[in-house]
Order: sequence, then C-alpha cells, then structure tokens
Amino acid sequence: MELSPTARALRTLEILQNRPGTTADELARRLGVTERAARRYVGILREAGIPVESMRGPHGGYRLGRGTRLPPIVFSQAEALILVMAVLDAPPGDELLAGALGKVIRALPEGIGRHAAALREHAAAASDPRSARPDPGTVSTLVAAVAARNVALLTYRGENGTEWTSEVDPWAVVVRHGRWYLLCRSHRADAIRTYRIDRIRAVEQTHQQCEPPEGLDPVAVLEENLGKGWEFATRVVFEAPVGKVAPWIRPPMGRLEPLGDGCVLVGSTRNPAMYAGEWLANVPFDFRVESGPELRDAVAEVAARLTAAVS
Repeated sequence: MELSPTARALRTLEILQNRPGTTADELARRLGVTERAARRYVGILREAGIPVESMRGPHGGYRLGRGTRLPPIVFSQAEALILVMAVLDAPPGDELLAGALGKVIRALPEGIGRHAAALREHAAAASDPRSARPDPGTVSTLVAAVAARNVALLTYRGENGTEWTSEVDPWAVVVRHGRWYLLCRSHRADAIRTYRIDRIRAVEQTHQQCEPPEGLDPVAVLEENLGKGWEFATRVVFEAPVGKVAPWIRPPMGRLEPLGDGCVLVGSTRNPAMYAGEWLANVPFDFRVESGPELRDAVAEVAARLTAAVS
C-alpha cells in the first residue's frame, strides 16, 4: 500500500529516533523514495517544529536535536512481546515489576496489547534459584556514580551476615546469570572487588573523582575476578594441553596455565561441592586435585556417588 506523505514523515521521525546519524541515502532506502524526497520529509518535520540537525563529515547524517518533544513511544508487536518475555522469569511476588509491565500492556494499541497480555497470562517460566534482584534505588545510585566517575561509600553485608563500610572506585554494573554485581576497586583492600548489589545495604556518592582502567572489559574482568579470593584454595592438574582443556573451563574456576605436557588450574571457591560436581565433573579429561583438601573431599564424594550408581 502506498504511504501518504504524513505517514512517511512519521516514519522518518521513527527512523531518526532509533538511528541517529542516518544519512539521506539511508533514509531514502528505508522510505523507498529518492534522496530528494527523503530530504523533503526531513523538511516537513522541521516545519512541524521538530528540530532535525544535519551533521557533516564522514560520520554525518540527520539526528533529532536535544530536548525534542516526541510523540508517545509506539511498540511493534515483536517489541512488545520481547518485553514481556524479558520479565517473565522475575521472582514471584515482584509487585513493582508486575505493576510496571501491566502499565506498559495497558498503554499498547488494542491488537498488540491483546497478544502481550495473552503471553503474560499463559506463558510460564521457572525462575533461576540463583538469581537475586537488587533494590532499584541502589542500582540507580551506583550507575550514577559509575557515569560520573565518583568514588562511592558502600555499606555491605557479607554472606555470613557481617557488615562493613568501604570506599570504592565504581567501574561498572554487570548482570551475570540473574545476579547484579558492582565491579570496583576497593580502597580498603587496594584490589579489584566484585560486590553483589543485593547485599549492598547503603550507597552514597562522594565528590572525589576516580578513573576506571583504560580499555576496561567489565564482563571479562568480572568473570576472572569471581575465581579469586574465596575461602577454599584449589589446584587441579589436567593430563591434556591448555588448548584442549580451556574451552571447558569457566572463568570463575580460576586461571589455567601450561604445565609440562598438560596444564594446571589455580583458583579458589566458596562451594567445593559445586566446583567438583557441576564444573570439574563436566571436563572430559583426566585430572588430579593437587591441593585443596575441601575440594579433594568433594571430588571423592562425587566419585563415590557415581560409582555406587553403577555398582
């Protein structure tokens, strides 16, 4: 169906909302018109009082000006359904999230809203028991501190219930397998730390500035750091080279290094049973536990249980 000039102008606005820097050529292709016509639709938006800025240079194009007052957001059916899917695995009884999703569904056009409501009502999800949803206000304050590069003052409750206060350089907020973490440098320990945000009891920004490491990869640093500093040290030797073993080693298991014709995994854990039964048991290469009596006991228990299953 041939679109009217008004429909094409609105489509132009939608494109510029979603893809700032769109060139006249790109805009023309998306609208199915000539470049001259695409520029005319940009002109229509400007006549309607919507500031559309032109950027020059190799990365130039059109973008909406700052402070632009836009019409209400319109979701496609696919976008609406993906939002419902994203929150289906929320912990039962999360009234804040349920209320927010309900408002979004009620604001959708009738046809799209009907599909979204049906998905919400008839789909079910088994929540990850390891997930933990932190307080939104705490997350917001931490993200603001990360963005402003301000040192933060945290009150943290450890797994054993002990609380302490520490100044940190907040580098990034990372979501991993349903858990939210703050990646930071602790002033007290003068070392990288990963704090679970659901265990942060209070947070306050200071006016002291900090700088994250240049080229920081928050996910990679978090994964690497999760294998350090736990209660029980581990050292596992594999009778296979690093290249073969590495794809089976999760970063929280520790650091894998060459050792003769094989390799050695050095790390730590707070849960030897999980380390042995969920991680080491899945590695398809011969290994021996050189150190960590707790890990030795856990591996022996797994071996005994499996042997009993076939005896």
